[in-house]
Amino acid sequence: METLRFEELSLSKEILKAIEEMGFEEASPIQALAIPHILEGRDVIGQAQTGTGKTAAFGIPLLERIDPREKDIQGIILCPTRELAIQVAEELTQLSSRKRGLYVLPVYGGQPIDRQFKALRRGAQVVVGTPGRVMDHMERGTINLSTVRMAVLDEADEMLDMGFRDDIEHILGQVPKEAQTVFFSATMPPAILDMAQRFLKTPEFLKVTQKQVTVPSIEQIYYEVRPFQKLEALCRVLDLYNPKRAIVFCSTKRGVDELTQHLQGRGYQADGLHGNLNQSQRDRVMARFRSNGIEILVATDVAARGIDVDDVEAVVNYDIPNAVEHYVHRIGRTGRAGRSGRAFTFVSGRDFYKLRDIKKFTKAHIVQHQVPTSSDVATVKTNQLLAEVRRHIEAGELEKYTDIVESFLDEDVTTVDMAAALLKLLMRRELGDAVPGGEKTPAGTGAEPGMVRLFLNVGRKMRVTARDIVGAIAGETGIPGRMIGAIDIRDRVSFVEVPADYAQEVISVMNGNQIRGFRLGVEPATPRDRE
Repeated sequence: METLRFEELSLSKEILKAIEEMGFEEASPIQALAIPHILEGRDVIGQAQTGTGKTAAFGIPLLERIDPREKDIQGIILCPTRELAIQVAEELTQLSSRKRGLYVLPVYGGQPIDRQFKALRRGAQVVVGTPGRVMDHMERGTINLSTVRMAVLDEADEMLDMGFRDDIEHILGQVPKEAQTVFFSATMPPAILDMAQRFLKTPEFLKVTQKQVTVPSIEQIYYEVRPFQKLEALCRVLDLYNPKRAIVFCSTKRGVDELTQHLQGRGYQADGLHGNLNQSQRDRVMARFRSNGIEILVATDVAARGIDVDDVEAVVNYDIPNAVEHYVHRIGRTGRAGRSGRAFTFVSGRDFYKLRDIKKFTKAHIVQHQVPTSSDVATVKTNQLLAEVRRHIEAGELEKYTDIVESFLDEDVTTVDMAAALLKLLMRRELGDAVPGGEKTPAGTGAEPGMVRLFLNVGRKMRVTARDIVGAIAGETGIPGRMIGAIDIRDRVSFVEVPADYAQEVISVMNGNQIRGFRLGVEPATPRDRE
């Protein structure tokens, strides 16, 4: 099936903008099949597995039918579990983010019903809920389906297996006859077809089957990280495993540009690839990647399609993909031609729902690892360096260097001292102050216990305020503002205390950023204040 870009569909500019911000570049197979039919007003039965992008397949055309000026319920979506209801509601909220006055409300058991009463009174055009809780609201009179324009059953077979058939039929019976009805189901048991015959009008049957599976030779690992920890985690993974070629996937073009810039600033041979590059730029980037001119290719899903490089040793899902198919395509970039490969995935917050879908659909064994510490990286680098030293010793031809060493040695310097000093020098050039057995955390900065005091090269003369500093650090790193400690603003410099656990991340992320148009320099402060 040919790929279809969202720009080729008859979508509003608000929805297209939200799709772009979410990182979708082209429709998945089920989206390409379903969206045009649903936009035309047809009833649809879609057969697609979890994680194929079906939420957007029905969500996009549903949102296009909503009139934000009317506060009545215009769309009802039934889901088998509270987790899926929350997930669907969150995705629809993102898709509708550019449509002012449009509200999506999840209703499910386990949440205080009074809170849902208040939200329903304020007005929500789309309700996403479990059948039991929707029925409860209908009986109380807080949900009225007489104004519904579209009703959707998501994972219909799961709901029937859970015994919701009577509730579903009652709910659909309260939806206006002229409303559009859409079913999505992984399987098509007779009960689904029977229900479709009762409630759908000459439905369009659409089916997408997954043909591709994960490659067994790929070792699949995931790390639980907070969003602001991703960059540091990526650098440690790259340093620890040291792949000769790696592809790092981001969800958006902006994400590719920002990550590429950060990696280049840290000394990695990296470049980016996304849809905004013209063909000659794409060709130049790919030529450098194939010829080892760059080691790390940062790319979006669409930009990476067609990359045919056999010896990619690692794939990193910096942003977890929105569809299982994309995960399969991404990790298939490594482990080619009989070689082994590794796939690393960073997961945080609601990403665990996506990871669950990936595991369920692919039957993949994805193992959780702890993010490598700087000590882990230093140990590996030290061992690699010592192994290289041993190879040179075994290869011989060291006579001229032996003469230099002997002329340097005297009664106050031993060969052990010299070897240790050389190792320290090489390791510092490689990894800064990290050494095997110790985590790199700035110390002795004159901060409160548990905090690190940082020096910033901006101050009062630049019109910088405490609010500017807190906002910049919280906004760029994700650290809650309440965790930021004492701030001391001088004429041309400032000092701020941050939790010791996050100090290195703040230094890494904030260096090169801007406050009020001034480029930041951030480093650990000395106990003695500086002007």
